[in-house]
Amino acid sequence: MLVGPDAAIVFDRKVRSTYMSNVYDFYKPDMSSEYPTVDGPLSNQCYLQALDKCFKLYFEKANKLTKGTSLDTFDAIVFHAPYCKLVQKSIARLQLLNYLQSSDNQNNDSFKALENYKNVKLEETYNDRELEKLLLTLSKRTFEQKTDPSLMLARTVGNMYTASLYASITSLLLSESADSLANKKLLLFSYGSGLAASMFSARVTSDQTVLSKLLKGIADIPNRLSRRSKVSAEVFEEALNLREKTHNVAPYKPIGSLDQLVAGTYFLTAVSEKYHRIYERISSDD
Repeated sequence: MLVGPDAAIVFDRKVRSTYMSNVYDFYKPDMSSEYPTVDGPLSNQCYLQALDKCFKLYFEKANKLTKGTSLDTFDAIVFHAPYCKLVQKSIARLQLLNYLQSSDNQNNDSFKALENYKNVKLEETYNDRELEKLLLTLSKRTFEQKTDPSLMLARTVGNMYTASLYASITSLLLSESADSLANKKLLLFSYGSGLAASMFSARVTSDQTVLSKLLKGIADIPNRLSRRSKVSAEVFEEALNLREKTHNVAPYKPIGSLDQLVAGTYFLTAVSEKYHRIYERISSDD
C-alpha cells in the first residue's frame, strides 16, 4: 500500500476513533508454534465491543464538525473481516448503535421495532439472539448495498489478518466502475486481537485519471483467483506439515517449485543461522 500525494483514496485526518483493551482472545504464547491460542466466543465479543466503542467516539467527534453525520452519510461501510458472518452481524449491530445515537432516531418510524431496546445496556446484548435476529432483518438492505460488495476476497480467500480491511476495500473497488466509485465516502473499521481497533473514513477521488490507474492495477485479481490450482486434502496436509516442521528452523533453505508464482512475486530463498530472511522476486521475463 502506497501513501502519498495524488491518492485515489483520501483518508479523512480530522475524525477517527481508537479503542484498546488488554484481553486474551487470540494470542501466541508459544513462540515454537506458528498457531495461536484462540477463545472464539470471547474474540467475537471483543470485536463487537470494540465496534461499539469506536462507533460511539467516532460519531461524537464527527457530529461536532458536521451535525447530522450518521451511517446514512456513507456510501459504503467496510470492515476487517475475520469471517463474513461476523461482518454481517456487525452491520446489524450498527443499526442498534445508530438507533441509540440520538433521540431523533428513536422517534423515527423506521426504528420502531427497536423501541423496547432504547434503554438497553450494550454489555448485556452481546449474547441476545432475539435482538441479533431482529437487527439482521432490519439491516439486510444496508448490508447488501453498503457492505456485501466488499466481501468478495474474504469469501474467496478467507481471513487475511493484517491485510483484511484493505482486501475488503480492494473488493469494493473491484465491484464498481470508476465513474460510480468517484466521490464515494467510505466508513472503515479496523481491528486486531489483543486488542486494538479504529474507525475512520475516506473518500474516493473524483479524478478519473488517478482512479483508473488504481483500478487497472487491481483489475487482474479476479482472473488470478480463477487460475488457482485445486489440490487434494493430502497435498494440502503435506504443505501444512512442512510449515510446522520448518517453523523457527535456522539455517534453512525452502524447497518447492516456483512454477506457479506470477511475475512480481517475492519469495523466500533462505533463512540464515541468525534468522535473517533472504528474498528474491520473479521478474516479468521469467
